[in-house]
Amino acid sequence: MDYKVLTVNREFGSGGGRIAQTIAGWLGWKLLDRDIIDAIAYAAHVDARVVRHYDEHVDSWLRRLNQQAMRGAALAAGLELGEDAVFDAEEMVKLTQKIVEQAYAEGNCVIVGRGAQCILQHKPQAYHVFVYAPLKERILRLRSRLEKDANVEQRIRTVDGERIKYLQQYFDKSWCNPHLYDLMISSREDEDTTARVILYAMTGQVQA
Repeated sequence: MDYKVLTVNREFGSGGGRIAQTIAGWLGWKLLDRDIIDAIAYAAHVDARVVRHYDEHVDSWLRRLNQQAMRGAALAAGLELGEDAVFDAEEMVKLTQKIVEQAYAEGNCVIVGRGAQCILQHKPQAYHVFVYAPLKERILRLRSRLEKDANVEQRIRTVDGERIKYLQQYFDKSWCNPHLYDLMISSREDEDTTARVILYAMTGQVQA
Protein backbone atom coordinates (compact mmCIF):
# COMPACT_ATOMS: atom_id res chain seq x y z
CA MET A 1 0.00 0.00 0.00
CA ASP A 2 1.25 3.46 -0.93
CA TYR A 3 0.27 5.56 2.10
CA LYS A 4 -0.07 9.34 1.92
CA VAL A 5 -1.02 10.17 5.52
CA LEU A 6 0.28 8.95 8.88
CA THR A 7 -1.72 9.54 12.06
CA VAL A 8 0.15 9.31 15.36
CA ASN A 9 -1.68 8.97 18.64
CA ARG A 10 0.26 8.86 21.84
CA GLU A 11 0.31 8.49 25.58
CA PHE A 12 1.44 11.68 27.31
CA GLY A 13 5.19 11.51 27.80
CA SER A 14 5.72 8.73 25.26
CA GLY A 15 7.41 11.12 22.83
CA GLY A 16 4.81 10.50 20.14
CA GLY A 17 4.76 14.13 19.03
CA ARG A 18 8.51 14.27 18.53
CA ILE A 19 8.46 10.87 16.81
CA ALA A 20 5.84 12.20 14.38
CA GLN A 21 8.01 15.26 13.74
CA THR A 22 11.04 13.08 13.04
CA ILE A 23 9.16 10.91 10.53
CA ALA A 24 7.68 13.96 8.81
CA GLY A 25 11.20 15.33 8.43
CA TRP A 26 12.54 12.10 6.95
CA LEU A 27 9.68 11.87 4.44
CA GLY A 28 9.59 15.58 3.65
CA TRP A 29 5.90 15.61 4.68
CA LYS A 30 3.90 18.33 6.42
CA LEU A 31 3.42 17.93 10.18
CA LEU A 32 -0.06 18.76 11.47
CA ASP A 33 0.12 19.07 15.25
CA ARG A 34 -0.07 22.43 16.99
CA ASP A 35 -0.66 24.02 13.58
CA ILE A 36 -4.22 22.69 13.86
CA ILE A 37 -4.83 25.23 16.61
CA ASP A 38 -3.80 28.14 14.41
CA ALA A 39 -5.84 26.82 11.48
CA ILE A 40 -8.98 26.47 13.59
CA ALA A 41 -8.48 29.87 15.21
CA TYR A 42 -8.28 31.40 11.73
CA ALA A 43 -11.32 29.49 10.43
CA ALA A 44 -13.47 30.28 13.48
CA HIS A 45 -12.22 33.87 13.91
CA VAL A 46 -11.32 33.26 17.54
CA ASP A 47 -8.16 33.71 19.58
CA ALA A 48 -5.73 30.77 19.44
CA ARG A 49 -5.73 30.68 23.25
CA VAL A 50 -9.44 29.83 23.20
CA VAL A 51 -8.85 27.05 20.68
CA ARG A 52 -5.95 25.71 22.75
CA HIS A 53 -8.30 25.36 25.72
CA TYR A 54 -10.45 22.89 23.77
CA ASP A 55 -7.60 20.99 22.11
CA GLU A 56 -8.39 17.27 22.64
CA HIS A 57 -10.65 18.23 25.55
CA VAL A 58 -14.29 17.59 26.34
CA ASP A 59 -16.66 20.35 27.42
CA SER A 60 -17.54 20.03 31.08
CA TRP A 61 -18.17 23.03 33.30
CA LEU A 62 -18.25 25.41 30.33
CA ARG A 63 -21.31 23.70 28.93
CA ARG A 64 -23.13 24.29 32.21
CA LEU A 65 -22.72 28.03 31.89
CA ASN A 66 -25.68 29.86 30.40
CA GLN A 67 -25.51 31.57 27.03
CA GLN A 68 -25.25 35.04 28.53
CA ALA A 69 -22.24 34.08 30.64
CA MET A 70 -20.56 32.59 27.57
CA ARG A 71 -21.12 35.80 25.63
CA GLY A 72 -19.77 37.87 28.48
CA ALA A 73 -16.60 35.76 28.60
CA ALA A 74 -16.24 36.03 24.82
CA LEU A 75 -16.58 39.80 24.88
CA ALA A 76 -14.04 40.04 27.67
CA ALA A 77 -11.64 38.03 25.51
CA GLY A 78 -12.25 40.35 22.58
CA LEU A 79 -14.04 37.73 20.46
CA GLU A 80 -16.75 38.50 17.95
CA LEU A 81 -19.45 35.84 17.95
CA GLY A 82 -22.66 35.75 15.97
CA GLU A 83 -26.05 35.95 17.61
CA ASP A 84 -26.35 32.21 18.05
CA ALA A 85 -22.72 31.16 17.67
CA VAL A 86 -20.61 29.97 20.58
CA PHE A 87 -17.21 28.42 20.01
CA ASP A 88 -17.10 25.25 22.08
CA ALA A 89 -15.59 21.77 22.01
CA GLU A 90 -18.20 20.46 19.57
CA GLU A 91 -17.48 23.26 17.12
CA MET A 92 -13.78 22.54 17.60
CA VAL A 93 -14.33 18.89 16.63
CA LYS A 94 -16.26 19.85 13.49
CA LEU A 95 -13.52 22.21 12.33
CA THR A 96 -10.81 19.69 13.20
CA GLN A 97 -12.56 17.05 11.11
CA LYS A 98 -12.65 19.37 8.09
CA ILE A 99 -8.94 20.20 8.47
CA VAL A 100 -7.95 16.53 8.85
CA GLU A 101 -10.03 15.51 5.82
CA GLN A 102 -8.45 18.30 3.78
CA ALA A 103 -5.00 17.16 4.90
CA TYR A 104 -5.82 13.65 3.70
CA ALA A 105 -7.04 14.98 0.35
CA GLU A 106 -3.76 16.87 -0.13
CA GLY A 107 -1.63 13.98 1.17
CA ASN A 108 1.99 13.78 2.35
CA CYS A 109 1.07 14.69 5.92
CA VAL A 110 1.69 13.40 9.45
CA ILE A 111 -1.19 14.19 11.81
CA VAL A 112 -0.79 14.05 15.59
CA GLY A 113 -3.83 13.14 17.72
CA ARG A 114 -7.14 15.05 17.41
CA GLY A 115 -9.12 11.91 16.59
CA ALA A 116 -7.52 11.63 13.16
CA GLN A 117 -7.36 7.84 13.47
CA CYS A 118 -11.19 7.87 13.70
CA ILE A 119 -11.83 10.59 11.11
CA LEU A 120 -9.66 8.75 8.57
CA GLN A 121 -10.37 5.21 9.77
CA HIS A 122 -11.78 4.01 6.45
CA LYS A 123 -9.45 5.96 4.19
CA PRO A 124 -7.30 3.42 2.32
CA GLN A 125 -4.10 5.45 2.22
CA ALA A 126 -3.99 6.43 5.90
CA TYR A 127 -1.66 4.55 8.26
CA HIS A 128 -2.51 4.73 11.96
CA VAL A 129 -0.04 4.37 14.83
CA PHE A 130 -0.38 4.44 18.62
CA VAL A 131 2.79 5.17 20.66
CA TYR A 132 2.98 4.18 24.32
CA ALA A 133 5.69 3.75 26.94
CA PRO A 134 6.07 2.39 30.48
CA LEU A 135 4.88 4.82 33.14
CA LYS A 136 8.34 5.00 34.72
CA GLU A 137 9.87 6.08 31.41
CA ARG A 138 7.21 8.69 30.80
CA ILE A 139 7.71 10.17 34.25
CA LEU A 140 11.47 10.45 33.70
CA ARG A 141 11.02 12.13 30.33
CA LEU A 142 8.40 14.59 31.54
CA ARG A 143 10.44 15.65 34.58
CA SER A 144 12.90 17.27 32.19
CA ARG A 145 10.13 18.95 30.18
CA LEU A 146 7.61 20.17 32.75
CA GLU A 147 7.98 22.82 35.42
CA LYS A 148 10.05 21.70 38.42
CA ASP A 149 7.18 21.56 40.91
CA ALA A 150 4.80 19.69 38.56
CA ASN A 151 3.03 16.58 39.82
CA VAL A 152 4.09 14.50 36.83
CA GLU A 153 2.00 11.41 37.59
CA GLN A 154 -1.11 13.52 38.06
CA ARG A 155 -0.41 15.40 34.82
CA ILE A 156 -0.13 12.09 32.96
CA ARG A 157 -3.45 10.88 34.38
CA THR A 158 -5.13 14.18 33.51
CA VAL A 159 -3.87 14.48 29.92
CA ASP A 160 -4.40 10.82 29.05
CA GLY A 161 -7.82 10.96 30.72
CA GLU A 162 -8.85 13.92 28.57
CA ARG A 163 -7.72 12.14 25.41
CA ILE A 164 -9.70 9.05 26.41
CA LYS A 165 -12.85 11.11 27.06
CA TYR A 166 -12.39 13.09 23.84
CA LEU A 167 -12.39 9.98 21.66
CA GLN A 168 -15.22 8.36 23.62
CA GLN A 169 -17.54 11.36 23.53
CA TYR A 170 -17.00 12.62 19.99
CA PHE A 171 -16.19 9.40 18.12
CA ASP A 172 -17.65 6.71 20.42
CA LYS A 173 -14.34 4.87 20.32
CA SER A 174 -11.95 3.51 22.91
CA TRP A 175 -8.59 5.30 22.71
CA CYS A 176 -6.57 2.08 23.09
CA ASN A 177 -8.72 -0.06 20.80
CA PRO A 178 -6.16 -1.99 18.72
CA HIS A 179 -8.59 -2.13 15.79
CA LEU A 180 -8.13 1.63 15.28
CA TYR A 181 -4.43 1.23 14.52
CA ASP A 182 -2.16 -0.48 12.05
CA LEU A 183 0.65 -0.46 14.61
CA MET A 184 0.84 -0.04 18.39
CA ILE A 185 4.44 0.42 19.51
CA SER A 186 6.36 1.09 22.71
CA SER A 187 8.90 3.92 22.65
CA ARG A 188 10.70 2.45 25.66
CA GLU A 189 14.00 1.97 23.84
CA ASP A 190 14.26 5.51 22.45
CA GLU A 191 12.28 7.82 20.22
CA ASP A 192 14.61 7.62 17.22
CA THR A 193 14.49 3.82 17.10
CA THR A 194 10.71 3.92 17.43
CA ALA A 195 10.47 6.38 14.54
CA ARG A 196 12.62 4.09 12.37
CA VAL A 197 10.40 1.08 13.11
CA ILE A 198 7.24 3.05 12.25
CA LEU A 199 8.78 4.33 9.03
CA TYR A 200 9.78 0.81 7.99
CA ALA A 201 6.39 -0.66 8.90
CA MET A 202 4.56 1.99 6.85
CA THR A 203 6.86 2.37 3.84
CA GLY A 204 9.43 -0.43 3.88
CA GLN A 205 12.13 2.26 3.97
CA VAL A 206 15.18 1.88 6.19
CA GLN A 207 16.37 5.22 7.49
CA ALA A 208 20.16 5.44 7.56
